[in-house]
Amino acid sequence: MGDSTFLDRMLLQLRSTCKYYSGYPKDLGPSRVLHFTSEREFVQLLHQGYPVVVAFTIRSNYTQHLDRMLEEAAAEFYPNIKFMRVECPKYPGFCITRQKNEYPFIEIFHSPQHAGNEGKVQDPNITRYSVKVVPYNYDMSPYGFREFFKRQGVRTSDPK
Repeated sequence: MGDSTFLDRMLLQLRSTCKYYSGYPKDLGPSRVLHFTSEREFVQLLHQGYPVVVAFTIRSNYTQHLDRMLEEAAAEFYPNIKFMRVECPKYPGFCITRQKNEYPFIEIFHSPQHAGNEGKVQDPNITRYSVKVVPYNYDMSPYGFREFFKRQGVRTSDPK
């Protein structure tokens, strides 16, 4: 019986100190993944100036794995990168505008800038923005996100 308590203590020590322990469950604290509720809220999130990783999903077995990976990545990159999940059956209009037909997929939105008023004169109360959108096709893990951000030049930590 003494060996089992030693083993339990050893596993607890491993989980608390090893950064790359891949077992579950991990104590990630409160969820850092935001849930999409409206386009207005999404635009306000973009105006904060942080890159936003958006996962467009439908309910499936793979989505449960994706949710765990998003939680891990959101906990690792918080507060410099925001993660959001959109359930496409609830918000089909927002998902259809992305013009994809295979789910789930992930896109990263960043660098919002004022867009010029090309063409017709529109309502002066409307401000147009241009946002860089990059499709994500790397490994669905915190490591994959880290490598992707590195290649795209997205800052993942505060400057020291």
